[in-house]
Amino acid sequence: MAAPFTLRKIGVPPNSANLTEARRRVFDFFRAACRSIPTIMDIYNLQDIVAPSQLRYAISAQIRNNAHITDPKVIDLLIFKGMEELTDIVDHAKQRHHIIGQYVVGEGLVQNTGNKDQGKTDFLKNFYTSNYF
Repeated sequence: MAAPFTLRKIGVPPNSANLTEARRRVFDFFRAACRSIPTIMDIYNLQDIVAPSQLRYAISAQIRNNAHITDPKVIDLLIFKGMEELTDIVDHAKQRHHIIGQYVVGEGLVQNTGNKDQGKTDFLKNFYTSNYF
């Protein structure tokens, strides 16, 4: 289990000097997250649900959601929060259903084929689709 050591090795200093340095730290975080995917797959037994490439896509999608941010201080804060989340996941501070709900089903990697909204009004169908993941 070399992944936890690798995660702790990458520290996030309080402030990046400029946008280029902040961007480099984002790539370092992405590499650290991708390197921890095999460990995460083993810890949470995700082999039957999702492929490692799909988890890499989920991580990159989370990063792309914040691509419009150009303030290095905000980027540093988001990297810190991402490292905290990744550390919690690798240290097994979350349960399997948290990972599946947030990063597998929440990202649309697994489609829910159940027909749970059958017989519901249009209002309730729109309400459910807007509030689930």
